[in-house]
Amino acid sequence: MQWLTAFTSSAKPFLISPSLLSIFPTPKPTFPSSSSLSASRFPITLRLLSSFSAPSLSHASDDAFAGVLSNFSGVRLEETVPIDSVKVRLDSWISSRVSGISRARVQSSIRLGLVRVNGQVVDKVSYNVKAGDEINCEISELRPLKAEAEDIPLDIVYEDDSVLVVNKPPHMVVHPAPGNPTGTLVNGILHHCSLPIVEYSNQEFLSDDDDELKNTSGDHATSEASVRPGIVHRLDKGTSGLLVVAKDEHSHAHLSDQFKLHTIQRVYISLTSGVPSQLSGRIEVPIGRDSNNRIRMAAIPGASNSKQARHAASRYKVIEILAGGGSALVEWRLETGRTHQIRAHAKYLGIPLLGDEVYGGTKSMALSLLRPRTPSDIHGQLLKLVSRFERPCLHALALGFKHPYTGKIIHFTCQPPPDFAKILSQLRKISTVKPSA
Repeated sequence: MQWLTAFTSSAKPFLISPSLLSIFPTPKPTFPSSSSLSASRFPITLRLLSSFSAPSLSHASDDAFAGVLSNFSGVRLEETVPIDSVKVRLDSWISSRVSGISRARVQSSIRLGLVRVNGQVVDKVSYNVKAGDEINCEISELRPLKAEAEDIPLDIVYEDDSVLVVNKPPHMVVHPAPGNPTGTLVNGILHHCSLPIVEYSNQEFLSDDDDELKNTSGDHATSEASVRPGIVHRLDKGTSGLLVVAKDEHSHAHLSDQFKLHTIQRVYISLTSGVPSQLSGRIEVPIGRDSNNRIRMAAIPGASNSKQARHAASRYKVIEILAGGGSALVEWRLETGRTHQIRAHAKYLGIPLLGDEVYGGTKSMALSLLRPRTPSDIHGQLLKLVSRFERPCLHALALGFKHPYTGKIIHFTCQPPPDFAKILSQLRKISTVKPSA
């Protein structure tokens, strides 16, 4: 493929860049076919009058209390909005008062009529609270979700009786969750594997879980392990590329252990806003929830490995400097698998991914970097180029793991989808430079 011509040819996978992408196409290998703790449930009431410093629920030491807090079912909040409070949405305000809860969970409670403002039920999540409002909220019970088989086209890279490797397209959610009950990768795989409807507990899918999904309960537990097929790891909705799925419990446990031990080989490529000051390096900065934006993670220097921030390490290397330094093609290799790890570390380096509005890779930032480096007669083309940024330009390029039954190390690669390739091609037309080794 023409867009890959920046890389030299080699038959060996996972070589040090810039020869990494030369492994296309790689022959697909063939092989012979081959309990969670229930949370205690009892009501908890938080009475916090005229105070902004709600006690952190995550620090509870009592086992039963911690069990309730792992899913927040039955938690009650009774509080008066302080006089000096600024205008804020009801769902945002409640989320800020119950440490660790997702906004989606709060929104569900509001819509179910479990929130009262000054004694009146309010079921509108965007309702603006005012100083002096008396808020009474009860967090709803977790409700089982149903994953139904759907005839969704899937790009199957490899399949045998125990594992399935899929090339996930951008904009597809991996598993059902509140707000995305259908059209997910799991729905498509259930149909592909001719499996029945699956019902499972929704254990806070959008919490601080790593992208390696656990099959045990706890502060970072999820319940995807109970789903057949078993989702072992995930990719963000906007991220394209390779993802492995376990088709039986042995494979799920085996692959989960590999993710836990960080022996899975994963390589990503991205297009960034600007070029890092050092063209290659290793970032070892903990990642935790951004205190200013709950849907975003943040690299937090100096933070300890705790519930607030967890150890995260990424290696990166600039493959090409594009558009006179307005952008770069960057390879990433993960040593850990934290939520939004590459996106958070890229932002920390000052090079947010193109199209990543959540982490600073906005269209305006892209234009501010590209315009000064390009002739004025192509600024119209730049506007059209930037308008095509509909997702973070991030692709899971390569995946390698030990087969759960044969024990053989197998590798897979897949080319980026057309949207990524087209943006890269247009940036190359402006200019491209390969850094010296």
